Amino acid sequence: MTVERFALAAEVMAFYQSTITEADRLSSSADGRLELVRTQELLRRYLPGPPAEVLDVGGGPGVHARWLIEDGYTVRLVDPVPRHIEQARQVPGCVAELGDARQLAAPDASFDVVLLLGPLYHLIDAADRHRALTEAYRVLRPGGLLAAAGINRYASLFEHTALAHLHRESVERSITGILKSRVHDGKKSFTAAYFHSADELRDETEHAGFRQARVFGVEGPTWAMLKATEQYTGDCLIDTPLFQSALTAARMAEPYPELLAASSHLLTIAQRP
Repeated sequence: MTVERFALAAEVMAFYQSTITEADRLSSSADGRLELVRTQELLRRYLPGPPAEVLDVGGGPGVHARWLIEDGYTVRLVDPVPRHIEQARQVPGCVAELGDARQLAAPDASFDVVLLLGPLYHLIDAADRHRALTEAYRVLRPGGLLAAAGINRYASLFEHTALAHLHRESVERSITGILKSRVHDGKKSFTAAYFHSADELRDETEHAGFRQARVFGVEGPTWAMLKATEQYTGDCLIDTPLFQSALTAARMAEPYPELLAASSHLLTIAQRP
């Protein structure tokens, strides 16, 4: 029998291993902190009570594992980037190991919760995303919870406006391509990435067998205002009234699906039947 082996794309590995420090992304800017706070409150709304067992797939350096463990959960983290595993092992109580979302080592029906808060960003092919979602389904116990994140299709449009360079011809051309194809090749900035619509993320989740899938806009409709203000003033806006207003806006936007398209990231919450 042939066992299929998966490897992270070389450009994605280089980006996270050598180019950026993922451990700082959710704490060094207001829109990053907004993503963290909103992800925490959405997960806490739906997670089963501790000490449920959580598999954090693509969990990076353990930012989410840390607060989950502090909340009383048992967390095993899997990530394909060696640098992330080294960092995650510094989180007290976190068991971390190298692995790929498309081929998990965990046994069938062995976890109460599976988090995919990053892998779908960089799986360009639909077949790879489906494999990651079906692997999550496989290792979840019946009735278990999936939380899977995607980058919003329109995030780059808002971000590059906030950074004040969308009007440059090369940037406009690049973002136009992302809007049309939903794919960024990563050759000049960021790295290879896929951009979801809310309906597509929901459909992919349900196609993998999950039920009761609901999609949330993580940062809400005003995250780019935070980024633009920090860009122009040079001030960190975390713990300011403007940050609190943006957080309130994200919460208020939840009942209105037409506002999903304004968020930077999307989060689907679903159950294995």
